[in-house]
Amino acid sequence: MTSTRKNILIITITCVILALLILLATLSGRITLNDENTSGNTAGNLNNGGFFCELDGRVYFANAYDNNALYSMNPDETDIRKLNSSPVSSINAAGKYLYFAMTSGSSTSGGDGLGYMMKTSGIYRSNLKGKSVVNLDRCHIVSMQLCGNYLYYEKYDNSAGTSLDKIMINKKDKQTVAKEIINPNCYVNGKIYYQGTAKDHYLHALDTSTDKDSVIWQGNIWNPIVQDGYVYYMDVSENYRLCRYSLSGNVVEVLTNDRIDMFNVYGSYIYYQVSSADAPALKRMVVDGSAQEVVQEGVFQNINITSSYVYFNGFNESVPVYKTSTFGPVNVTTFDAAKQAALENIG
Repeated sequence: MTSTRKNILIITITCVILALLILLATLSGRITLNDENTSGNTAGNLNNGGFFCELDGRVYFANAYDNNALYSMNPDETDIRKLNSSPVSSINAAGKYLYFAMTSGSSTSGGDGLGYMMKTSGIYRSNLKGKSVVNLDRCHIVSMQLCGNYLYYEKYDNSAGTSLDKIMINKKDKQTVAKEIINPNCYVNGKIYYQGTAKDHYLHALDTSTDKDSVIWQGNIWNPIVQDGYVYYMDVSENYRLCRYSLSGNVVEVLTNDRIDMFNVYGSYIYYQVSSADAPALKRMVVDGSAQEVVQEGVFQNINITSSYVYFNGFNESVPVYKTSTFGPVNVTTFDAAKQAALENIG
């Protein structure tokens, strides 16, 4: 073979290799899109900080025993793994990715991912192992929900105030949807349900295909959660009692006359914190208001629910984290597996 032919062959092979590398890089960087009705977490969890999120038999959570670092585990609390070191909240999960807000500060630990990010508050995307971390927007997050292929997030800026923004999961098409307070946590069948705050406390729906708003019901509500044709909400006009409204029947049912601070709905149960000077308690009931019972006496917050457990902690006390069975008999213990995992990772 002549030297000219050898050179042509070498150049051809080199070009083919480069083309394959470019193709591989393009394919590896392509983000798999979701069905338009996909949501990233339950409205109830996100209304309570979004510290736990379950996807395909895996629970992703902010470990309060390790400065809210990102961990994962099986629903029965086995196989706990630390994914990244920075504190997270508003955890969403769908398809091949996690989405979350980094809530503060810095991390000094080495390794891949958030361990190298210093003082970077904002929203992020990673793979399900917490790696290949991508910043989507540097901002202060109030709340966030994955709505199909967009993240809708309420953010606060010292100069611009509060707004509802959205960005595609591939970091494209970033827009401001509304320059007002809109909680995007409740996403069902292409619509974000929320309470009005600028002019009223009515039940609104934002159609994510057009970003057009409409009033669904002229109630006086707070923190709506839509499930199985009902809107569960705190009744502002009646001392924040817990009610539900039938979207099809236009009927209101009072579930409890207790004043409540927060609640979460999961399957057939509602867990709610009763606000009382004499007898504050975390309680639960069936979704129709029956079988009310005390879970734990005291003042609690951050009620997050998975298929196996309900997690919560004392007011203004990040630890201990308490838990009880989601559907089984009430038996409150502490989340010792997370504490042990934190000790092993910190130590």
